[in-house]
Amino acid sequence: MSEIRRSVHLKQRPDGAPGRDDFEIREDAIPQPQPGEVVTRTIWLSIDPYMRGRLREQQTYAQPINPGDVMTGETVGEVIASAHPDFAAGDVAVGARGWQSHCVTPAERLVKLPRHAAPLSAYLGVLGMPGATAYRGVTEICRPEKGETVVVSAASGAVGSVAGQLAKRAGARVIGVAGGAEKCLWVQDSLGFDDCVDHRSLDLHRELAAACPHGIDAYFENVGGAVQAAVFDLLNPFARVAMCGMVSQYNEAEFPPGPNLGFVVGKRVTIQGFIVSDKPERLAEWRALAAPWVAEGQLTYREDVVNGLDNAPDALAGILGGRNFGKLLVRVGGDP
Repeated sequence: MSEIRRSVHLKQRPDGAPGRDDFEIREDAIPQPQPGEVVTRTIWLSIDPYMRGRLREQQTYAQPINPGDVMTGETVGEVIASAHPDFAAGDVAVGARGWQSHCVTPAERLVKLPRHAAPLSAYLGVLGMPGATAYRGVTEICRPEKGETVVVSAASGAVGSVAGQLAKRAGARVIGVAGGAEKCLWVQDSLGFDDCVDHRSLDLHRELAAACPHGIDAYFENVGGAVQAAVFDLLNPFARVAMCGMVSQYNEAEFPPGPNLGFVVGKRVTIQGFIVSDKPERLAEWRALAAPWVAEGQLTYREDVVNGLDNAPDALAGILGGRNFGKLLVRVGGDP
């Protein structure tokens, strides 16, 4: 076993889309755990759009990553050393953070995983933060009812794919928005959405209106930009909008001015932003609910795997540019 830890550090704040030149690889010795800590060998690293916001100097809902810091990201890893009675070498845990080959983490931040209930990578996607995000946004904000029309942007992504399936389970008519014919076909054929509109269409508004002849009752927002504008024009009175993400503007130096929201009053629309970590208890609730669905094949998901820690910066640029297809993961190490 290697005694060297490899870590990806922020070298400089990106100007626009992040790239390899904005990060650097450092090596040091694998540390020993202090009392209450656990050392894990990273198997899977999650890549998510929120990471771009951490690279800004301005603080948002979380502390920014500063030049010199290890880049943040949730991992699944194998315990190789433990100074806490709840964890032993050979256990597998989710919750350690960092673009690193080995992470040192307080034990209370980790969750021990069952070895054969689901693929380990699933605990960073469909059974992890993205799945719990979809669950909370759909059940608490969108609240779809039978016969209503629900639109989900970034429908082929880790969050949108689960959000749409949950809306279908509630009896809603679900329309996805995705980038390209291949993604749209998968959203309809594999996820079971009623229709999917390509956001690259020359006439997005017309195609979305044709897919939603009775307007839109709930919208799960992951993208913003032109997609949001087209959706907002079609919102019905008393519609609900779950504001989860705005990936179309994450690389912008300054956020563009928003739409005129005067219609919100007349249509009595509810627009609510949310961060999944505000209610961490919903993650355990979601895993308990969704794990049997995954095991029985009742919840469909797709993973897009990049091999090697060195390629994590390219993976981040890819997800911000919409080049991923499904939950984006970096394979850092082998399975136990």
